[in-house]
Amino acid sequence: MKKIVYALMATVTGLVLLFSYRTSTVPESTSALADAPSSGVATAPKTTTTTPSPSASASSGSTSSGSTSGAQTSSSGLADGTFTGQAANTRFGPVQVQITVSGGAITDVQVPQYPSESGRDQQINSRALPVLVKETVQAQSAQVDMVSGATYTSTGYRTSLQSALDQARA
Repeated sequence: MKKIVYALMATVTGLVLLFSYRTSTVPESTSALADAPSSGVATAPKTTTTTPSPSASASSGSTSSGSTSGAQTSSSGLADGTFTGQAANTRFGPVQVQITVSGGAITDVQVPQYPSESGRDQQINSRALPVLVKETVQAQSAQVDMVSGATYTSTGYRTSLQSALDQARA
């Protein structure tokens, strides 16, 4: 009798866990980075329409200091201009974020560096980066959800984004 009760409880627990698991609703797209170089660091496709900004390039494992160009500060505490966060080194390569602030709001986000050495890196980041960029513009902060399956990229993205936001607040 005890075995039956334990089996029933295990089944119910398994079903609850199975039905409470949230999957990603973002369709997988691998075409965005099909032409990405295989050097380990790539330039992300432009996700919003603004004037082109220079892209940074560095070898895997390097760290570059952030650069800024802006002057006017708004009521949100962010100065207008373009701010490049410090590259965050991840297990698979550096991730660097560049934000454009206009009117005190983040209007554009670029990712000049991200891991792209393997086809798997390209597949993961072609799905994760547009989600992270979209959430950054919506949230107007570094408090964005991590993308399932892209933990290292998401962590590096948030670290570099926070570095760029710190520069915009200085």
